[in-house]
Amino acid sequence: MKITSAEFIKSAFKPADWPHDNLKEIAFLGRSNVGKSSLINSLLRVRGLARTSSTPGRTQSLNFFLINQQFRFVDLPGYGYARAPKSIKAEWSKAAEDFLAQREQLVLSIHIVDSRHEPSKQDLQLHEWLLHHQKPHLIVATKSDKLSNNELRKNINRIASVFSARDFDLFIDGPARM
Repeated sequence: MKITSAEFIKSAFKPADWPHDNLKEIAFLGRSNVGKSSLINSLLRVRGLARTSSTPGRTQSLNFFLINQQFRFVDLPGYGYARAPKSIKAEWSKAAEDFLAQREQLVLSIHIVDSRHEPSKQDLQLHEWLLHHQKPHLIVATKSDKLSNNELRKNINRIASVFSARDFDLFIDGPARM
């Protein structure tokens, strides 16, 4: 699909603030600082639409982007390490879980993992939650450009073995080198 337009719509903290139309949505999920916003920008071929930061926990709300006036990308807050009080991080987690569980417009979740690291306990919990609730999803490994070909191959095999092969679709963000 050719992307002809992409625009930031809104940030939302609670269901009452989510868009109330029937446009289909694709959610981007993963650890803090795994590259969710960078992947969105890369897919859209737009610099800076989804705000990026080297500081974990910068995305603190659900951010909605309208694509081609036809569907939306939704950038969710990351889980794991972030410099924020536990109570605030719990609110981010609740907002993300409410969205995943309740949102009828959600047609796909993109579960992003860092190709440089073993999937975390929280990555595995998210994966199991998506499977249990029968939510369509893909796993995307980011930051592959930071690894040699041998390291990337080894890490991708490890990621594939951690997530069961029966439901596994893995895409690598970055130059195809394998």
